[in-house]
Amino acid sequence: MTAIGSAPETKKRKERPRLGRLGALWFFCLGGLGIHFPFFSLYLGENAGLGGTQVGLVLATIPLVGLAAQPLWGQLADRTGARPRLVALLAVGAAAGYAGLGFARGFSALLLATALLACFASALIPSCVAVTLALARDAGPDAFGRARVWGTVGFLLLVVGFPRLLDSSQAARGLEALPGGPSEPGLGLMFPITAAWTLCGALVALALPREGAVSARALRGEWRALLRHGPFLRVLLVAFLAYFFTQGPMTMFSLFVRARGGSLDAVSEMWVLMLLLELPLIFYSGGLLLRVGPRGLLALGILACGLRWAVCGASGELGPVYAVSLLHGAVVAGLVVGAPLCADAVVPERLRTTAQGLLAMVGLGAGGILSNAAAGWLFERAGAQFPYLAGGLGALVLGCLVPVLIPGARSPRAPGNGVPR
Repeated sequence: MTAIGSAPETKKRKERPRLGRLGALWFFCLGGLGIHFPFFSLYLGENAGLGGTQVGLVLATIPLVGLAAQPLWGQLADRTGARPRLVALLAVGAAAGYAGLGFARGFSALLLATALLACFASALIPSCVAVTLALARDAGPDAFGRARVWGTVGFLLLVVGFPRLLDSSQAARGLEALPGGPSEPGLGLMFPITAAWTLCGALVALALPREGAVSARALRGEWRALLRHGPFLRVLLVAFLAYFFTQGPMTMFSLFVRARGGSLDAVSEMWVLMLLLELPLIFYSGGLLLRVGPRGLLALGILACGLRWAVCGASGELGPVYAVSLLHGAVVAGLVVGAPLCADAVVPERLRTTAQGLLAMVGLGAGGILSNAAAGWLFERAGAQFPYLAGGLGALVLGCLVPVLIPGARSPRAPGNGVPR
């Protein structure tokens, strides 16, 4: 029997507040996207009056800027070891960027404002991943999921609450939808709320511990070893292809729902369905990780996304689109969580922030740029369903090829040089 006050119990008591602060960090830093991500393309297409190709170009700006910003911020974090303070700086910059979007008018101004936002926002989530992996490293395989799930809770809170808050605001201001005008004339309210929410994340980041694995420093130029590391390069290849097939349809989703006759409320309702399965899958991802490994998680996520987009593209009405929205949870647990875990399993701990930055750069960056531009072009030239058919079929093929592209059968947690199972 373990004595009261023994080392394991003392360790657990010390870990609880640390995981609580990490959960709060995710709640605010990822939660703010619960407004921006679902509704930004709708704002661009209706309120800002941009065409499909222009919407695609603005959305592609975030991953384009991320190509440079993500590895630079990651290298700064790994060289200085000041990872929590860097997260705070990124959150402050992202909050300023969200606020600035509310003042941008016209295609050129929106493009510039989105680029300034991307300088900080594109590196924020990868940096949160690196900090969480470092601070939760000794708290068990489910610790990452227990912290990360609070980001989903924050996202769900805002994606459900914002349309109701917007309705109240528009009623108080006397704003009504007019024929030929935007369906939600007061949608610009999204920007100050997202900015304030993200700023709270900066305050939480300043309260995180700064010692231990989270402060490990890399040597100058050591990051170049990652570019010669075969297992890591294979993870980058799969991430690039996965986001190329899936990211564009995701960012255009609100416009797709509108093209199928859905309203802003329909977009919000679908996000609720998306998050219902995501909550338990993220929370219990540690157990799933032990069963299938990071590589298995990644393959399942890509296959789930492929099935979802293929069904959306083949459907002429919203009923099936509602149903397959439940697959979003498997996509997040598999692709969005599985890919960073795959990368973290094969790189040295002192390079984990650089590795996460490179992963985001290649996946959401390069893959996202091409995907957003292609989806916008297909949406405008061929029809709303074609980005979803093309992306869905491509992701299904890729998911089946993951075991070939990422071979190996070692432990899912090999801090320096393992290969994901």
